[in-house]
Amino acid sequence: MSDRLVTERTQTYFDAIAFKLDWWAKRNRYYYQDLDRLHQFLIPAGSNVLEIGCGTGNLLAKILPNIGVGIDFASAAIDIAKTKYPDLHFYCLNAENIPLATRTKYPFLATEFDYIILSGVLGDLTNIQRVLEQLQQLCHPHTRLVINFHNFLWEPILHLAERIGQRRPQSPQNWLSMQDVINLLNITGYQPVKIGRRLLLPKYIPILSNLVNRYLSHIPIVDRLNLTNYIVARQQLYFPGEKTFFSAEEKRHQLPTIERHYTVSVIIPARNEAGNIAAAIERLPQLGKHTEVIFVEGHSQDDTWNKLQNVVQEYRGNFTIHAFQQSGKGKGDAVRLGFEKATGDILIILDADLTVQPEELVNFVSAIVSGRGEFINGSRLVYPYSPAAMPWLNTVANKFFALVFSFLLGQNIKDTLCGTKVLWREDYLRIVANRSYFGDFDPFGDFDLLFGAAKLNLHIVEVPVRYQPRTYGKSNIAHVREGLVLLKMCLYAARKIKFV
Repeated sequence: MSDRLVTERTQTYFDAIAFKLDWWAKRNRYYYQDLDRLHQFLIPAGSNVLEIGCGTGNLLAKILPNIGVGIDFASAAIDIAKTKYPDLHFYCLNAENIPLATRTKYPFLATEFDYIILSGVLGDLTNIQRVLEQLQQLCHPHTRLVINFHNFLWEPILHLAERIGQRRPQSPQNWLSMQDVINLLNITGYQPVKIGRRLLLPKYIPILSNLVNRYLSHIPIVDRLNLTNYIVARQQLYFPGEKTFFSAEEKRHQLPTIERHYTVSVIIPARNEAGNIAAAIERLPQLGKHTEVIFVEGHSQDDTWNKLQNVVQEYRGNFTIHAFQQSGKGKGDAVRLGFEKATGDILIILDADLTVQPEELVNFVSAIVSGRGEFINGSRLVYPYSPAAMPWLNTVANKFFALVFSFLLGQNIKDTLCGTKVLWREDYLRIVANRSYFGDFDPFGDFDLLFGAAKLNLHIVEVPVRYQPRTYGKSNIAHVREGLVLLKMCLYAARKIKFV
């Protein structure tokens, strides 16, 4: 059967059942409420959102968008959606054919969307690849696609549910594995940044359903049996702030020029680090168009503050250098103060102990300006290092927490405890705006950023570094006490990110 005939058959089916869509949604209320919770977690309220295959508009309305646009090729469903939600914008369109010309006829399609939702529609699309390609023209560099689809292992169970009247009758479906969808994203110019599975028990059974779906369904291996698969994806191979796409070879040639478009702020928290101040400046390379260095001193018992004042007054090089004293306590407070004072397009944290070498920051800047990642985390666990830099017990603890946080955040992170982190200033401001979700929970500063980046679906990548022993002073870390704090933070992350 031709694509045109398949599309017409599917459209006829949805026009016929449009008036029963809400009835079926109420019959399977527990399942649809879980989809609502998932999208409310992934998409901040007040975003500009487009939903493909919006049906009668219920999911789009639950997200509370700033501008909410839904498209569906079933005109009857669109008419119902317009009546139910007059503050949203609904268009009867086929997602496989959204030429730029239609954006004059449908003005809200000229919006730059922060999120594009494809909820349960991949199974009904005639040409998934074409739809994903068409959506590129509606994206800006920070746009996220949020896709959910049924686990193909559930196919016989769902067919049985149709036969006994527990599920809406379906048109012939595309049954896709997680890898099928990832491959479709890759060939159409997208990159998955978050992959997840949820909902082991889609019917409500008092107490049991919530217990199984909130906890049991997230256990590794067991989670492969969940009904709902979801992927959050972003565009790949772009330069931030530009609409032009480049091949990998073109990017390699243009990268040095692109780096010079951006200013860089390096934040260096410093407590009892008097012997490292001069070396931090001497060894720091020129980064981007201009490099700003911000030291934040935190109640030192040595001569750190005097050393910083001397550096600020006497320095005659190419950097702009500032020094501030924090009124609060802890590295987290110091990092926030440094970021508040920073003016650069790119923000970098460098620990003043210089165990991560300043010379390696060029690799972090290259990674972020190339668009290969949006949040760059250092990893000390790739290259060999001396036991003097990281004793074996610390290594074990680092690897343990890396596994735990990778599971909780849904992105692979090898070294959560490396202090060197890099992100765009605009993304940091988005993390700040969304900080109320987590609250003030992090004394270290690293996890506030990691959690915030994961919540905003930023693409987290790691740059390996060669970890060096200290040459001055001793560590400010209280290993046992701070290890207990980290365990507490794991439980906190589980509650706020994973088991929601």
